[in-house]
Amino acid sequence: MRHHSVRRIAAVVAVTGLVLAACGDDDDDAGDTSIEAPAATSAATAAAPATTGGGTVPASTSGDSEPGTTEGTTAGTGGGGGAVTEGTIALLLPESQTARYETQDRPNFEAKVAELCSGCEILYSNADQDSAKQLSQAEAALTNGAEVLVLDPVDGEAAGAIVAQAVAQGVPVISYDRLITNTEGIDLYVSFDNEQVGVMQAEALVDELEADGVTSGDLVMINGSPTDNNASLFKAGAHSVLDDSGFTIAAESDTVEWEPSNAQTDMDGHITSVGAENIVGVYAANDGTAGGAIAAMKAAGIDPLPPVTGQDAEVAGLQRIVAGEQYMTVYKALKELAETAAEAAVGLLGGTAPESTSTVDNGSMEVPSILLAPVPVTVDNITDTVIADGFWTVEDICTADFADACAAAGIE
Repeated sequence: MRHHSVRRIAAVVAVTGLVLAACGDDDDDAGDTSIEAPAATSAATAAAPATTGGGTVPASTSGDSEPGTTEGTTAGTGGGGGAVTEGTIALLLPESQTARYETQDRPNFEAKVAELCSGCEILYSNADQDSAKQLSQAEAALTNGAEVLVLDPVDGEAAGAIVAQAVAQGVPVISYDRLITNTEGIDLYVSFDNEQVGVMQAEALVDELEADGVTSGDLVMINGSPTDNNASLFKAGAHSVLDDSGFTIAAESDTVEWEPSNAQTDMDGHITSVGAENIVGVYAANDGTAGGAIAAMKAAGIDPLPPVTGQDAEVAGLQRIVAGEQYMTVYKALKELAETAAEAAVGLLGGTAPESTSTVDNGSMEVPSILLAPVPVTVDNITDTVIADGFWTVEDICTADFADACAAAGIE
């Protein structure tokens, strides 16, 4: 059995750089909240499609490393000094309209947990971009025996209520991908250098324009969701480049819920206000918003399209890059991100505090953090990045509609 108060002490000690080995507690029953999920729930979830949230998913698949990714560390040790062999981890993801969560984050996290802890169980939920729903899902996970929460918040500040409930029950919290803001009690933040993502996007946009001999003109910024702290970091990074670039930010909007259709509607308005002929480049915060912006420009008859940025290296975004409709995306090694979070979660089950490499100020505390490096991707390095790492295959990207464009780009 594991005692939550021991894990909480271990997490605090980790911030100071010390190592604390979790030990057993004579009063096992008082602190043990490991609850086996009902058999009916597990069976129902096992039969459900992979994109169905809110169920209990047995961690039973193997997580083999792919080329170009970082091998994980050994699972943390429990109170008795042995490897962790059982426990309950809640994985709470924010939405499914962005392809990465169901195709990359969830399966890679589940596979790594299964590799490290064969008897561990994952309580999985997807909030469908609804912060109130995510709160209910977190409460259900805690009720059903979650011993660690891995939380990617819909709304970074609203998620403080989830952290408060977890802390009250002695359950460690890992802030995954998006930072949970203005609250204490977070054990680890695992993400990317998100301000640097915005810098990369903006630098790529400016460099491409200047390579084409364009040194001034009107830019449009299609930012991410106003409730996503990462979106504010992307925007800040982009502004740090674009504000002093010699170009004019003629129009700018935040995309509600990261919804591509909202981005398309916003871009329609910007085309009207700025003038189709005046737009020389578009900063789009991710591939979904890039798709919306491109759809609006194509509908307005803009040809050729100006350079458009993106992020997440989604298949649709990479296909637009190959086809010449989108200039770049940002590849974030989501397998490594998910596996890093899984390693930390299993370690926390056994009372081993995760080893952070930096801290990030969330408004209330300096959160111990692990920040991975993003990589800019254009048509010139798709093969050397997302394909080489096994993130996508040539077959995923080069479907029949894009076979000729792939061949022309040397992607075969």
